[in-house]
Amino acid sequence: MFELLITMTERIGIIVTIAFIVTRLRFFRTMISQDKLAPVQQLQAILVFGVLGIVGTYTGITVNTESLEVNKWMMQVTGEEAIANSRVVGVVMAGMFGGWRIGLGAGLIAGLHRFTLGGFTSLACGLATILAGLLASLFHKKNEKVSFSAALLMGALAESLQMLIILLLSRPFEQAVSLVGYIGVPMIVANGIGCALFLLIIRSVLNEEERIAALQAQTSLRIARRTLAYMRQGMNPQSAEAVCRILYEEVKASAIAMTDDRVILAHIGTGDDHHAAGRPLQTEVTRRVIEQGEQLIADRDHIQCQKTECPLGAVIIGPLKQGEHTVGTLKFYFSSPKDISHVTKELMSGLTMLLSYQLEAAQLAETKELAREAEIKTLQAQIHPHFLFNTLNTILSLTRIDAEKARKLLRNLSNYIRQNLSAATAEKATLQDELQHIRSYMSIEQTRFEDKLFIRYEVEDAALHTLVPPLTLQPLVENSIRHGFRDKTDNCVIDILVEGEPASGVSVTIRDNGEGITPERLQYLGRQMLDSTSGTGMAVYNVNRRLTLMYGPEASLNIKSDKSAGTEINFRIPPAVNVKIHS
Repeated sequence: MFELLITMTERIGIIVTIAFIVTRLRFFRTMISQDKLAPVQQLQAILVFGVLGIVGTYTGITVNTESLEVNKWMMQVTGEEAIANSRVVGVVMAGMFGGWRIGLGAGLIAGLHRFTLGGFTSLACGLATILAGLLASLFHKKNEKVSFSAALLMGALAESLQMLIILLLSRPFEQAVSLVGYIGVPMIVANGIGCALFLLIIRSVLNEEERIAALQAQTSLRIARRTLAYMRQGMNPQSAEAVCRILYEEVKASAIAMTDDRVILAHIGTGDDHHAAGRPLQTEVTRRVIEQGEQLIADRDHIQCQKTECPLGAVIIGPLKQGEHTVGTLKFYFSSPKDISHVTKELMSGLTMLLSYQLEAAQLAETKELAREAEIKTLQAQIHPHFLFNTLNTILSLTRIDAEKARKLLRNLSNYIRQNLSAATAEKATLQDELQHIRSYMSIEQTRFEDKLFIRYEVEDAALHTLVPPLTLQPLVENSIRHGFRDKTDNCVIDILVEGEPASGVSVTIRDNGEGITPERLQYLGRQMLDSTSGTGMAVYNVNRRLTLMYGPEASLNIKSDKSAGTEINFRIPPAVNVKIHS
């Protein structure tokens, strides 16, 4: 028995090694980091874990049920033989991480495969594998981590279940008892350990993803703060050189360059002796990025450097845009293509988007009317610094006490920032999009103000596709939290009511039970900017202005407030301008 345990532990090492390789694959890392999987991702998960179960079968050990003679490599299974294996490891992990659908799917694949191999325990082992996937799904809880002890226990329970089913189904009974007595303990111990090790590997992947995301967010925010003043000046050699120097300090690249659609504006780092500012664009790949507006990667041959001994062997090029037009490029140079990782690609995508928005803001500031539009875009895309810093501090604190909660909050912040940036260039948004944006925002605020802040929704489905200006609802909800609940310590409640349908008009109401607004301030709120230490009313004014520009005076904000009962803001989209988006 002890020799069998040693051999089984060795085979678990094979499964764990394969698991380590699988978790390095991008699709697997994406799959396990998401709370909800798309149907295609669910199918991929079922296949991956099911194949791991099959591998566990083929790395098993055949045991003769009559003589208990062991064959350390499974070549074929006769009617008198059983397989001591680690099949349940993949199936148990499927159920614990993916729930009953993925657990059942992986169990069916691995279980049916085992049944087709035949042998003394084929039916019992096949059935036990399917049941193991379902049993493991009982440990699956959405948005919660699987514990080490749960994985260890579940692996042992799954094998114990298999031993029980062998005793119930395999005949003659005496041989079944003899087999279970010989292989039971080694398989229970080995597979329990295997599941626990598999869990540790998956956890390491999740922790790595969280760390990379946090570092990327930190780097992007720091770059945004440092480059903003220069990008406001537009794209010229001076501003481009300043931005490239900042990026050269922040990004681990051999060189950083920026171009417009004709010439190199700046080049900082390796190769600056011949990749000089002021020279016309040399490479076809750069022109292609400008024409297509898409990020590209080029090797030494496509860089087309005129100096044969140039140390730059690879480049990733991202488009810089103003509106829909590509006006230039940002380039990260490296010594070799292997230095360009997935993280580098994501960072380039984020930075080109960030710099593009800054360029667009600069362009909008050229005339008085464009300056006014730039103000609106900035209001749409801005994130209040205190909100951002408080959220990041909350994430930092949670990483010490509740890493899963910190990961979820970081994902919500990422969604919130992405929605803000998307809204900055969109002309219209559906109420469904607006409500989703509020949910991302409120999930962050409710984490920060636990058991204090509540929001209730009463929404008619028929109204969800009604179009409004982007970021119409979220600034009003944020105002309730920042001003209405400023001095309120508990029971802070916000109600959102969306009623009606396109044919008859849609009414939207946001109501809070905060401290209310003074009559003096109320008569001007939403109609003009206010000179006040408690706030300028810019957000409300901006929302009201965009509603009336899009739909006329009938859609303007109607604000009611009582110092003892809170504030209610309502607006109505008239039926003549309701438009539905068809999916």
